[in-house]
Amino acid sequence: MVRDLDHALKHVSLRAPAPRFERPRPPRGVFTSQQGFMRALGVGAVLLVAVLPFMDASRYTMSIATSALIYVMLCMGLNVVVGYAGLLDLGYIAFFAVGAYISGIFTTVLGWPMWAALIATIVACVTAGIIIGAPTLRLRSDYLAIVTLGFGEIIRITANNLKITGGPSGIHGIPTWSFGPWSFDDGFNLFGIDFPERVVFYYFVAAVVIVVGVIGAGRLAKGRLGRAWKAVRDDEDAAEAMGINTYIAKISAYIIGAVWAGMAGQLMATHLSAISPNSFQFLYSALILMAVVLGGMGSTPGVIIGALFVSLAPELLRDFAEWRYLIFGVLLVVVMLFRPSGLWPATAVLPWLRRTRPTPPAFTEATAVPASVMESVDGTPTTDAHEGDRA
Repeated sequence: MVRDLDHALKHVSLRAPAPRFERPRPPRGVFTSQQGFMRALGVGAVLLVAVLPFMDASRYTMSIATSALIYVMLCMGLNVVVGYAGLLDLGYIAFFAVGAYISGIFTTVLGWPMWAALIATIVACVTAGIIIGAPTLRLRSDYLAIVTLGFGEIIRITANNLKITGGPSGIHGIPTWSFGPWSFDDGFNLFGIDFPERVVFYYFVAAVVIVVGVIGAGRLAKGRLGRAWKAVRDDEDAAEAMGINTYIAKISAYIIGAVWAGMAGQLMATHLSAISPNSFQFLYSALILMAVVLGGMGSTPGVIIGALFVSLAPELLRDFAEWRYLIFGVLLVVVMLFRPSGLWPATAVLPWLRRTRPTPPAFTEATAVPASVMESVDGTPTTDAHEGDRA
């Protein structure tokens, strides 16, 4: 019997059995699905960023908002290194300094336009990521943190002692972005509305942050490389046993994070028009890492919230004068006590979705063995099992 069945199966085309349950379609509403709510929240945030200059276009507001967006860009890059790949980097400000100094040198000394200096910035950040990451990424945990901290200080001290970087005085007079005869200093007029230089640059930074920082990081996290990073973060030995080249995965995350930091450094150099070694101390690396941990490592909305909190809280507390940093520190301690996983962790589920009970799927009939197979085995025509039941 078994031999006859095996012989029959070799010459009969089998069809895959139908599923026992109808898989329900995932909800797509704003308040019925996590993805729908996040998309609506993202659209609302983009609209808020777009209308902010129409509500308050003062120089102070635009300056603070632009700096906050640059912080978001910087934290998104560190989130790739720490949140996705699990590499504790305490010298991330070094790549921020590389981007700022390269753009400053190429625009002030060599006379390049800022868009051309962007190419040099990316090349320099990739080179710096390989030089720093190649020997250090074979280390883990605390050893990696100590070595990256040392490299961050090396970059700052080197910039403080080189003549081309301006030494302790830094570089001044960094020009803004220009495209042919037009530059951001000229502004523009649209439908009778004047957009000054600070508003134009704010919109430019917002577009770069949204497209490169938020959308780019989100796509990377969901791709094959992002899954490899998360596997390395969870258990490097298990990831290597499963065939992932952990060294390539780590150095790719390090280089991508370096490029993000370099672009943010170039934006900051253009925004401030002057840089100095004191702008790249270890304190800023700690603040950026604090923003990532505070918001939620590996979470895009969490990192954005953490970056905005770290960059805007001291400004909102400016009325308290010398007490503002004390209040800022107390707020950080309180948040970490009550939200140890971050303000918006990567595994967060909306509160109203936790209370919803999944509906049981509808039962469907399973597909029986094809009648042609049974007929070829015993020589008698048979009917489908479900047809017999219905009869």
